[in-house]
Amino acid sequence: MRIATRFCGPPSSGNGGYTAGLVAAGLDGVVEVTLRRPPRLEHDMKLELTEERAALTDGELLVAEARAAVLEVQPPTAVTFERALAASNGYVGFARHHFPGCFVCGPARATGDGLRIFPGMTPEGDQVVAPWIPDDSLVDAQRRVRPEFRWAALDCAGYFAVAAPEYPIALLGRMTAALYGELEAGERCVVQAKPLLRDGRKLQAVTALYGADGTLRGLSRQVWLIV
Repeated sequence: MRIATRFCGPPSSGNGGYTAGLVAAGLDGVVEVTLRRPPRLEHDMKLELTEERAALTDGELLVAEARAAVLEVQPPTAVTFERALAASNGYVGFARHHFPGCFVCGPARATGDGLRIFPGMTPEGDQVVAPWIPDDSLVDAQRRVRPEFRWAALDCAGYFAVAAPEYPIALLGRMTAALYGELEAGERCVVQAKPLLRDGRKLQAVTALYGADGTLRGLSRQVWLIV
């Protein structure tokens, strides 16, 4: 397996959610992916899959591993695309961003290149929300958004929900996620996230992805590690 430079998080490693989605692809249902070390870009790695586990290795180094899991979190209450669009104008990443070239949330990425998911705080201050319209580069032959890109879409909003107001540098350490139904290119989606817990260097959040009809298309629980 090789992660292209396009799908970076930090400049020299793969986006955590995208990488997790690739590793989880061979397992059904709810999957927990633990990222052990940043995956190198444009570098051949080995993905080994059994019925119970997937492991991504770089030589003798374990990069990430996945297993079946249980996801016991409640998704944030869905908001409209228009409300998400308005909240996105207040995205803190427009003013300061540790990784502006991130495939998912980087404001330096052009439309059709990055996902450009820019989560802003709601007026109530209880969650961050962002609009997202998947483009044609993210879909399969049936125009369905590929699973790794839905995992990616669920990624970075969790950081912006739980890292406020200091926004320290943190990397995704674990992501437990489930996907529901399908998404199509051009669909008006909403990504949402709420903080769960802050415990020293560990930050926990829940993220959700809603389709144009307001139904849940993805849900995750995350652990971020301040570095």
